[in-house]
Amino acid sequence: NPQTISIGASPIKGKADAPVTIIEYSDYQCPFCARHYRDVLPLIQQEYIDTGKVRFVMRENPLAMHRDAMNASMAALCAGDQGKYWDMHNMLFDNQKQLGVDNLKSFAGTLGLDTAAFNECLDSKKHEKTVQADLASGAKLGMAGTPAFFIGRTDPSDPDKVNLSVFIKGAQSIDQFRASI
Repeated sequence: NPQTISIGASPIKGKADAPVTIIEYSDYQCPFCARHYRDVLPLIQQEYIDTGKVRFVMRENPLAMHRDAMNASMAALCAGDQGKYWDMHNMLFDNQKQLGVDNLKSFAGTLGLDTAAFNECLDSKKHEKTVQADLASGAKLGMAGTPAFFIGRTDPSDPDKVNLSVFIKGAQSIDQFRASI
């Protein structure tokens, strides 16, 4: 039974009205998420996002067992406030074993963010509700574990809406994505 979900303010890569949308639920401390980021996302980027066929949407899904994952998700969203969500996303996966708060704050400096604003955002947990909403939406879709991908058609009359049809669980090969797209 296909579900329709709304993209809302989630970070996206690619054309807003690309015909297919992939929604990834991810955890910055999860080794399988890092493997997807390293091995598969560059191919999806090259073949589908850059060519306008796919819009890629990110949802935060920090698992309770990963103690730095919640802060890492909030850090990515804080960077997003300054237009650098994807830069921070990459930095977090590239430095997966160093996601303590001090490191997150130093990454902000490395990325050239306004560090005072970033630190205030992170310390105040400004984006905690957004992360909780992402967690809740993933749970509602029935996912358990990360990464998880939902693929569907972008509604041509309302690009905010996606009619989900495929669920991909875990770090899968590019072939699985090609077949689903």
